[in-house]
Amino acid sequence: MKFYSILFFGLATFLGCKEESSNTVNYAYFGGEIINPSTNYVVLSKNEIVIDTIRLDNKNRFLHKLENLEKGLYTFRHAGEYQMVLLEPNDSVLFRLNTLDFDGSLVFTGRGDKKNNYLINDFIENEKEEKHIVRLCQLSPEAYEKHVDSLRSIKLQQLAHFTNKHKPSELFLKIAQANINYNYFSSKEVYPFVHYGRNKAAILKSVPENFYAYRKDIDYNDEFLSRDYNYNTFLRHHFSNISLQVHDDHSEKHSFHEKSVCYNLDRLNLIDSLVNNPITKEDLLYYFAMRYISKSKNNQGNNKVLESYLAKSNNQKNKEALVLYTQSLNSLKEGRKLPEVNVVSYNNHVVSIRSLIKKPTAITFWSQVYYDHFKDSHYKLNELKDKYPEIHFITINIDESGLDRSKQMLAGHQFDQTNEYKLKDPKKGKTILAVYPMTKTIILDKHANIINSHSNIFSSRFEEQLLGLINR
Repeated sequence: MKFYSILFFGLATFLGCKEESSNTVNYAYFGGEIINPSTNYVVLSKNEIVIDTIRLDNKNRFLHKLENLEKGLYTFRHAGEYQMVLLEPNDSVLFRLNTLDFDGSLVFTGRGDKKNNYLINDFIENEKEEKHIVRLCQLSPEAYEKHVDSLRSIKLQQLAHFTNKHKPSELFLKIAQANINYNYFSSKEVYPFVHYGRNKAAILKSVPENFYAYRKDIDYNDEFLSRDYNYNTFLRHHFSNISLQVHDDHSEKHSFHEKSVCYNLDRLNLIDSLVNNPITKEDLLYYFAMRYISKSKNNQGNNKVLESYLAKSNNQKNKEALVLYTQSLNSLKEGRKLPEVNVVSYNNHVVSIRSLIKKPTAITFWSQVYYDHFKDSHYKLNELKDKYPEIHFITINIDESGLDRSKQMLAGHQFDQTNEYKLKDPKKGKTILAVYPMTKTIILDKHANIINSHSNIFSSRFEEQLLGLINR
């Protein structure tokens, strides 16, 4: 097998070297090896348009040639998970990954590997940095700014070193520089919200005058970055921030509540007035409308936010999806019976979820797409099961992959498969149960009546809710 891998990767490198001699190169090779595959194919797309569905061979490998290459960032997907790859003419980029740790195990090789390894490492480091930023946000604005400026400076130095050593293309530099800048800008925008102070408007007013000086150069309609993760993350934080300013100017309440209907409507209105790019605008509108509705128990507020979104969006598919989601949430009101949804046990038996409810129950969900949540939630559930034997904990996988994949995930981490199930019809089941966000937990009494359809096992109040359920 080792010899096969050397031959496989060597072949692509050879092809890349051969292509380099041509003056009319307009294609690239892309391939890889997937350990523990969930399906036998990889889907390659660009700008959300599928280019090809590529089958894995009997060694779980593939090699694909892209003719008439449009240079830029491509997305490759496998069983619900995805990552980006930068492809330019003359590249022969290959990857190797283990689906049990999709991003963490991803390594590129071949011609074009260095720029892609740089980008994936930057992505992983940014994820780690987010936890550090939360702690830093408790500092004064001046001290916080000093720390994040230092983090940005280090990244710029690393990029400069990479550039001097490898002489990357202008396209790579544009992407890498944007990632550094917008990650830094995001750190600035989240400060008032992550800071422990309750009066967010007052915290916002306390920052130095030039704290947001970069805003004057922000383009809300940058077509090149319209699908860039860091750019879109920044815009989400940014619109939350400037909406806080607008809301505070006309709100009669002294304290800020992120769940305020008025604040959320202000945010949708600002997006509608400032963003013209249809991709960016829809991403922001849908994200904030879904986020509010998924966390709210206020049906009247849900309907207002939904109405505002429907009036501003031009994406018919998303509009229909959000209408269905809102209707499902309204059917999961406290006191109502849990809807009938079929699940499959790991013994391949199909049953209704409601038939499993014999005592007070908490239903949680997981997906291989959210790997950290998969691990953390199962560790947390193991603790809760020991502390609250009176509660029946049911865990449901929502992926469209088969039972074997879920079994493999559970067995790989030595998680017990007892009371673990999969949705029989994932698309239908997720809609009926309104499974969003992934941390969603449904609490039921012994008669399958809904006590709380918006709970979260990681919430500080979750165990209090369980005790209340036990003592009913």
